[in-house]
Amino acid sequence: MAEKIAVELPEEHQLIDQLSYEYFKSKSDVDVKHYVWGFRRKDTELYEFVETLFYHPLFKSVMISTITINAIFLAIETDYKVRYESHFFLEVADLIIVAMYTAEFLMNLYLDPINYWKDGYKRFDATVLFIAYLPYTINRSNPQMHHTAMMLKGFQSLRVLKLLFYSPGMMVLVAALVETAKNVIYVLVLLFLLMFIFAILGQGLYGDPDHGDTRNWGTLAAAFFTLFSLVTVDGWTDLQDELDAKKFVSSRTFTIVFILLGFFVFFNMFIAVVIMDIQGTTDEYEQKLKAERHAALMAKKQSILKRQQDEIKALLNQQKSTEYRTFDEMVESFKKTLFHTDPMILEDFCCSLPFIDLYLSSLDRQDATIYKLQKLYYEIVAVLTNMLQESDEKPLQSLQTRR
Repeated sequence: MAEKIAVELPEEHQLIDQLSYEYFKSKSDVDVKHYVWGFRRKDTELYEFVETLFYHPLFKSVMISTITINAIFLAIETDYKVRYESHFFLEVADLIIVAMYTAEFLMNLYLDPINYWKDGYKRFDATVLFIAYLPYTINRSNPQMHHTAMMLKGFQSLRVLKLLFYSPGMMVLVAALVETAKNVIYVLVLLFLLMFIFAILGQGLYGDPDHGDTRNWGTLAAAFFTLFSLVTVDGWTDLQDELDAKKFVSSRTFTIVFILLGFFVFFNMFIAVVIMDIQGTTDEYEQKLKAERHAALMAKKQSILKRQQDEIKALLNQQKSTEYRTFDEMVESFKKTLFHTDPMILEDFCCSLPFIDLYLSSLDRQDATIYKLQKLYYEIVAVLTNMLQESDEKPLQSLQTRR
């Protein structure tokens, strides 16, 4: 049925149709999720219960609230006085939060133990959870381990990144940044080559030990750091003033050329690559949402059609099993059970929204045309009336002149 629908729809919706077909295909093969490593699960009821609980909006709200509270407690613990006076309360709260994270991790792992480790974000999430347990493995009362405990406590701030999983918009942005890294590498390599050439050139021109600017151009490392300041246009005027103080005639040309190439070309190229990749990922995400909405609409349509077909089959079977009763009589009794709120699938062209919109627009144009014709008829009638009055007055005037 999904293939037939995909063929009948317009060509511009091929992407939506393909995703809709995959949606129906996944729906028709529901039992696949009950298999792990090729073996069928025996705890299907528990699996469905955990799946329903994990994807319930209330569980999502609870996890987002837990992450938010965790972030607030991490900010409070930076105050030494609060951490000392509320040590027991903060420890209990941290244990409860870690328990919530662990429950979420175990549920996610139970639902899909194989694909869980294929997702990079979920692997990162498991790593953060592992780090959360490290402070409980050391003796924090030992003064020698205080620095290690504080360092591990600082890594607990990574838990806030769990919000990314519950925000599709931020997930799209992170995915775009990951994709951007591939293209940005080429821009950074070109920028590094440019800086390498200008660093050697600048060190040779302005790094003379006796008369040059040794602090900024004396070594290759210093020249690289100076060029980094120039490419970010941060304090470049101060650097240029030091070169002018040494009376280097070509220094201004050198600085202007490097800023034009490094900042206005490569640095802005870096920003352009990031914006283009983010825009492309956002467009793909919007197309995916549109395809999911279309697939859900098609699934709802198919369920309504199937229910209607089942009802008709039930009526036919009932008509065959009863005597002295026609199908028309059964349909009449069936109509009495219908309500005006019952959904109905309409396949005719005249029932589509574009046709209705076009038809209403045509009616509006017809009304406007009739209104203009009425005005024209009124003007014609007025002109004819004036002509008739003038024709009646002319014989009277000629008669008066004769007398």
